Amino acid sequence: MRIGIDAGGTFTDFIVLHDDGRLESFKIRSNPPAPHTVILEGLHRAAAGTRKTVDVVHGSTVATNALLERKGVRTAFVTTAGFEDLLLIGRQNRRELYNLSPAPESPIIPGELSFGVKERAFFDGVIERSPSTAELKRLRATLRARGVESVAICFLHAYRSPENELAVAKALAGIGYICTSHEVSPEFREYERASTTAINAYVGPLMDSYLGALEAACPRNYRISILQSNGGYLTAKQARRHAVRTVLSGPAGGLIAATEMARRSGFTKILAFDMGGTSTDVSLADGAPRETTEASVDGMPVRVPMLDIHTVGAGGGSIARVDAGGLLRVGPESAGADPGPACYGSGKEATVTDAHVVLGRIAASQFLGGAMEIQPALAAAAVDRLAAALGLSRVKAAEGIVRVANANMERAIRAVSVERGYDPREFALVAFGGGGGLHACELAAQLQIATVIVPRYAEGLSALGMLLADCVRDYSAGVQRVSSLEPIFSRLESQARRETPQAKLHRTADLRYAGQSYEINVPWRGAEAAFHQEHARLYGFANPGRGIEIVTIRVRARARNRKPDFPELEAIAGAPAVTRRVHSNGRWRVTPVVSRLALPALSGGPLLIADYGSTTLLPPGWRASLDRLGNVNLTPA
Repeated sequence: MRIGIDAGGTFTDFIVLHDDGRLESFKIRSNPPAPHTVILEGLHRAAAGTRKTVDVVHGSTVATNALLERKGVRTAFVTTAGFEDLLLIGRQNRRELYNLSPAPESPIIPGELSFGVKERAFFDGVIERSPSTAELKRLRATLRARGVESVAICFLHAYRSPENELAVAKALAGIGYICTSHEVSPEFREYERASTTAINAYVGPLMDSYLGALEAACPRNYRISILQSNGGYLTAKQARRHAVRTVLSGPAGGLIAATEMARRSGFTKILAFDMGGTSTDVSLADGAPRETTEASVDGMPVRVPMLDIHTVGAGGGSIARVDAGGLLRVGPESAGADPGPACYGSGKEATVTDAHVVLGRIAASQFLGGAMEIQPALAAAAVDRLAAALGLSRVKAAEGIVRVANANMERAIRAVSVERGYDPREFALVAFGGGGGLHACELAAQLQIATVIVPRYAEGLSALGMLLADCVRDYSAGVQRVSSLEPIFSRLESQARRETPQAKLHRTADLRYAGQSYEINVPWRGAEAAFHQEHARLYGFANPGRGIEIVTIRVRARARNRKPDFPELEAIAGAPAVTRRVHSNGRWRVTPVVSRLALPALSGGPLLIADYGSTTLLPPGWRASLDRLGNVNLTPA
């Protein structure tokens, strides 16, 4: 038995692959203060009493939430003497170009917990000075006195010569959770390497504790793994040491599943649009998902391979408010799982979900197949309070909430397409998550996208992605001014074979033109030609006559996993449809509400397609069809 789990901010999604190939999906309300309790509840529901081996792959928000909410452990930063302010100074980039007095950044490790050690390695790996035993004894005593729980160690050029980092780690053993930059991110650029190591140290003990509690509570026949931000999964043991690699694990699962479901329906160029309860994640796949090693989370660089996913605070639980200038704003604050949108019964503020309830797009008894009843009167009251502040009617205020949320999500889609050199009109929009189908057609119309796909299992697609993921490990080495790369490739591949037996290995490299300060990752075989071609696509020009520098080499180990099959679905001929008054395209209309399998009998808009945990709105002027895999394809009439 295999189980995929996506622990979201509002709901935790489960998809179970039974040994007979049958897939079962369900949702449970999330419990952010104790996420493992919800995981255990779902595992008990899915596999109580089984003696079979149960492989569990789940996307964890433990590292992400701790980082965003600044709730990591008390961490110290140890670096080369003279560079103690490295995390505070950063790159001196200005996020707000026209703000002459921006608010100062708040590093996750305060200045009083940053310490310098007298050591030095040169760029070519030669150790000029090693730390003294006496200095390390004093440092150890200071860290104990300061109550430090975790230590991030990052020395200059340690990616070439890690000896000094290893000496300090050995001297500080027993202090707490120890991270070295040559283990976490062995690449040049000391700020990005330091930031990645600091994040890993900051959230690592929480991930270690979380996985320990989860494994202790599970029977011995359960094997726990965590999805990484690169779309492959790590074992629990590996995730405890590399928590930074899990900061976008849930969204990564969604992109993996969206790419696979669209491919099986004949689409290889997609824009994935995942609207959950707390946020919306968008990404692009041109045959395969795009990756980056230059991602950032809350403004902090994360220098590990990640799928190129852009996140905005526009989910079903995003709170609508009136700002100081009297304008309507939506997000990034979210009602989350507790208290949740007003229609859930506990929240008081209007959210995007409440707006859809007011507009008739979500029915009281429709949610989770009727297992969770929502309260339209509470949604209406919350929207009324906002409408009074804006001087609008209830319906106009609800329309405004949806339009502002759409504008936020449209900007996000443009960020991963137009700003990356892609024309969104050449792609299909794959909409999933609890709210994706409610906004997809309106966004597609704005972006002139001709096809929208709402995949089967849309409400839990990220959890499905956990079952579609392979076991993946990434290894890298900074190689500037290195004469022979083959010995380094061989060392990385030897490590990969030890840690991921039976995996296939793939070489890539980060290249740039001499003098540039940014790189492009390309396959190692035919690297120069691939680099010129990709440079031309991204930036509009290439210069084959200019010298090329190899900055970083990478090895990816991938062990393929068993994938679920998706048997063809048969439509329910002549299935009766209920009707409901729904507000769309500026007015109320009597609108049929059908299940996914009843769709072929009623394919023209306006129409609502109600699934177990999501709803798709088909506006007037759009048509829908059900393909053989159960994916809904929407096109303008």
